[in-house]
Formats: sequence, structure tokens, C-alpha cells
Amino acid sequence: MTITDNPPTVTGSVQFPPGQLFIGGEWREAADGTRRDVISPATGSVISSVAWAATADVDAAVAAARESFDSGVWSRLSGRERSRVLLKAVELLRERREELAQLESHDVGKPITFARIVDVEHAILQFEYAASLGQHLDGSVREIPANAHAYIRKEPIGVVAAITPFNFPLILSSTKIAPALIAGNSIVHKPAGDTPLSALFMAQVLKDAGVPDGVFNVVTGSGASLGDHLVGHPQVDKVAFTGSTEVGAHAAALAARTLKPFTAELGGNAANILFADADLDKAIGTVIGAFVFNAGQFCMAGPRLLVERPIYDTVLGILAQAVPGVPFGDITDDATVVGPLASQKQLDKVTDLVESARRDGAQVLCGGEQADLGGGFYYRPTVLAGLSSDAVCVREEVFGPVLTVQPFDTEEEAIAMANGTAYGLASGIQSSDISRIHRVAKRLDAGICWVNGWAVLDPAVPFGGVKASGWGREYGPESLASYQRTKSIVIDLGEDPA
Repeated sequence: MTITDNPPTVTGSVQFPPGQLFIGGEWREAADGTRRDVISPATGSVISSVAWAATADVDAAVAAARESFDSGVWSRLSGRERSRVLLKAVELLRERREELAQLESHDVGKPITFARIVDVEHAILQFEYAASLGQHLDGSVREIPANAHAYIRKEPIGVVAAITPFNFPLILSSTKIAPALIAGNSIVHKPAGDTPLSALFMAQVLKDAGVPDGVFNVVTGSGASLGDHLVGHPQVDKVAFTGSTEVGAHAAALAARTLKPFTAELGGNAANILFADADLDKAIGTVIGAFVFNAGQFCMAGPRLLVERPIYDTVLGILAQAVPGVPFGDITDDATVVGPLASQKQLDKVTDLVESARRDGAQVLCGGEQADLGGGFYYRPTVLAGLSSDAVCVREEVFGPVLTVQPFDTEEEAIAMANGTAYGLASGIQSSDISRIHRVAKRLDAGICWVNGWAVLDPAVPFGGVKASGWGREYGPESLASYQRTKSIVIDLGEDPA
């Protein structure tokens, strides 16, 4: 597949101009004609260009979503009817999975193998699972003492603003779009300005699948100006946000001004606790995967490794030898595991944090430097030891391929260290002691805990954070609660003839 800034781009039977907005079922330029280049993280070169929307474009997208919702063209369909449309989208996505994988790989700088087997497949499964929920959308009947018939309806909320970051644009968009659609809502989606291409691809797929015009809209542009305008828009009924804790807190404050529901999956800084009784060969593979996957750019990464002291030196030695051997570089090579960071800004951030760790006395076991591969934003997988828990590189989310390793002596100490940051998205335990696993897991302040593995996600299992990692849950039937409102209807049956 060739990615070009000369529309139309042809991807199988899907044709769409990648530089245009998708509003009301039509492709259009930004109101003021502004465009912006899309840069390949792997090469630093331009791979496409996109329309850079203005607030007027957001207003148009919200108006289209509002009209489609109020008309009932989608919201008043039965769950089964909406399910059939989503299943058609699943069919189209499966037909075009390779094109979508190539698009996501080049746009995000993701190794092609992971774009294929993780990003695209997980997005497909998310739509398929959401479609299954549409087969049995229902409310309930409640028995009450009065002579009345009381029942509970679950209804769509209305117009949903879905705002997503740069690191997993396809997956993180799908986790919002699929449940919001099956619940009957209309959507305005604002993907990250750096990685917008899969959102535009998805817009055409959903149109081809039969989603009515205006139900799904995409505006590409600045997160600061467009995001603020979209979140605060009086015709937006609910906001679903994924991004940094700082930006999420700002967006939540804006949403609160109009009292609109707000769900957020925010930053993470997960601890992975390695006990001495773990299967060390398996655990080391888990530890490495947890911090290098997606070049460490995922909020459920495991960048903090806590190691029981009897095996601490052994683990440091193994990591120092093993991590430099992880396949690194060319994203088009099927064997590559670690690709570039998503932007120069992200590369600079990771570089600065590692330099701060050096100033804090870190021992650099491997990595600790940018890699010159003839272009692109590459940082070598890095392992740091000798840092205290108050070091910036331990406390803060690095969002890069960097692992800090700290020893602990007791179970209590490990739990305190794991819970010792502001975040609470993910956590991990590597151990063969089942009693200890249950004991520790229930005390970890995190929305999910992986045991003897990492990042095992499924559309059926709810995912989300606590503390500064956000609130609300995506995936599972629990995700529908974020996109539905509850209405109680009580009918007075009159005097009881008995």
C-alpha cells in the first residue's frame, strides 16, 4: 500500500481522501482550508497530509451528530438492527486488515507484526464483541409495593465526543466507537493530530457498512483548541477521553461546566512485582515485553520492576544481557519488536527523563541513548538500577522503552512501593505461590492486575484506572454503562380491585 497526500487514497474497495474531514457522511476540507503534514516516526518524512480543522468544523460535526441522533435514524433502531451493521463493519475490516495494518504501522511507527496481530485484530474483536451486546440490550421490571407497573429503560445518551491519543489510535478509538454505536449514540471523534489516518479509514468502513450519515464524524486538528471546544460544546452530551492525566484533568473540568458525563482512561506507571519463587525464564520475558511493547508508549506498560532481594542481582545480570538483543529498528521487518517513538517531542521527553535519572545516580545497565538509524525517532531500550522511589524517573510516567529496577525485602514493602505513585491503571505479580498472588492482588491500587503475564486484554474484560489513572471502564458489558442513561417509568394501575 502506498500512502500519499494526493487524494483519493485507494485501500482495497475503500476510497477516501486522507486529508479531509468526515462530517455528515461526506468528505470535506477544513473550513479555512488549512492542512498539516503527517510525519512517519520511522523515517521522519512526510507520508500524508490532513485537514487541520477549526472550531467551525467542530460545530458542523456536532450539528451533524445532533441531527442524526434527534432524527432517530440510528438511535431508534433496535439493538439487533445496529448489531447487523457493526457485524458488516467487522466483515469489511477483516477483508482489509492488511491495508489497515500497513496504515497504522506507518502512521504510528509501529512494527508491522504488532500492527497486524495486536492493533487491527483487537479493533476487529472490539466491534464484534460490541455487536454481540446489541443482541440483548434490555432494561428490567421492578416490583414495588404500590399498585403500579415500574420498568427501567436503558437509552443512548446522545452525542458523544470521543477523544483519543497518538499511541494506539485504532484500538483506543474502537474501544469508544464500538460501544457508543451499539448503544445508539452519535459520535464526533477527534483523533490525535499526529496519528489520524486509521480514524479516517474507519469512517469510510462504517459508512460502507451502513452507519447512517451524521452518526459518525471525524475532525482532525489541534488537541488544545479543538478538544476544548468539543468537550465544552453545549450540544455534546458525553465525553469519552483517553490521554495524559494532566490533559484529562483539564478536560474533566471543562466537561463539569455543563455537567456532562465524562469517562477517562489516563496515564499509568505500573509496578511489576517479581517474587523469588517465580518461574524466572518466563518472568524475564514478561518483564521485557511489559516495557518495550509499542516502544513503551502505552499507559498499561510495566516500567517499574520490583524484585525480591535474593534474586535482584541475578535479574539485573539477565536483563543487561537480554534487553540489547531485543530486535530493534526497521518497522517493516516482521522480526522487529521495538520501533521508534511517535514524535520528536516524545523522543525529547524520554531523553530528558533518562538524563534526570543519571543525575539521580542511576546505574544504566543498557541503552540510555538515542539511536541514529538514518532518520526517525528511535531510543534504545533502557534498564536503570540504583534509583530511589522518589526519583522522577520512578515517580512519573516515562512513556518510552525505559525500565527501572528496585529491590524489596518483604511482601508489605513490595505492596507499599507498588502503590507509591499517583497512578493506578495496571499492575503485575510474577509468582508461583497462589496464596500470595490472591493476597497481594487484592491490595494493589490498580484497575487490573496481571499474574504471570502482562497486557492480556480481551473485549469481554473491563479495563480502566483508579486514582490519577482515571475513572469509568472500557471493554466488557460494563462499557455500555458509559454510553447509556437509565430511565424509570412508573405507571399507576389505579385502585386495586382486590
